[in-house]
Amino acid sequence: MLAAVIGGMNPQHAIVGGGSPLPRDSQGVPWNAGYIVASGNLLADFRSNVAAEAQSRLQTSRVMNMTDDPGVKEMLRFNLARDTYHQQQWLLGIEQLIEDGFVEHGIENSNGDIENKDQNHTFWSFTTDSRAGEGRWAQGPSLIGGPDLTYQAEPVALTDDTALPPPPDPKLYATYDGSRGPGKPGDAGGAHAQGLTNVVRKVKDALD
Repeated sequence: MLAAVIGGMNPQHAIVGGGSPLPRDSQGVPWNAGYIVASGNLLADFRSNVAAEAQSRLQTSRVMNMTDDPGVKEMLRFNLARDTYHQQQWLLGIEQLIEDGFVEHGIENSNGDIENKDQNHTFWSFTTDSRAGEGRWAQGPSLIGGPDLTYQAEPVALTDDTALPPPPDPKLYATYDGSRGPGKPGDAGGAHAQGLTNVVRKVKDALD
């Protein structure tokens, strides 16, 4: 078996498949429908395809550097070329979608007329002394028209929600310091009680 592995053979093909190819990836994970991308939106799917072809070509290129077998190299040269073309295929497909009027531009913007226009051209930086604002993604014309891209350093929170979870269910025996009050049972009654507590707290906060 060691010789088979060193020689580039997947032992699973012999042991499990009796020499037949198996519908599995290089790690032995069976192929499944999770590999299929079908959102119903051609622009989103084409973008996903470009990324998949780029990853495929990158990995093929790495394998090319790991073998000195002339036959394998010849096959990989073909695969590299096809992935080069396939990336172009999907990028040009996006151009065709724009040209044919199916999309306005290369950015997926369904419901764009009701989105928060203040946030569709702003780069948020959460890092002190970040140089991210120097990048093209944070300045210059937007790809969808409208205001130029802007850089917002140390943005303020858009809500007063502390994002702290509710007290844990006592029956979960979680380590808890009691700072957020007693926990509620994790059943329907407990959820209802917690919901009422949340509503009352928000009403009080609004009146204060």
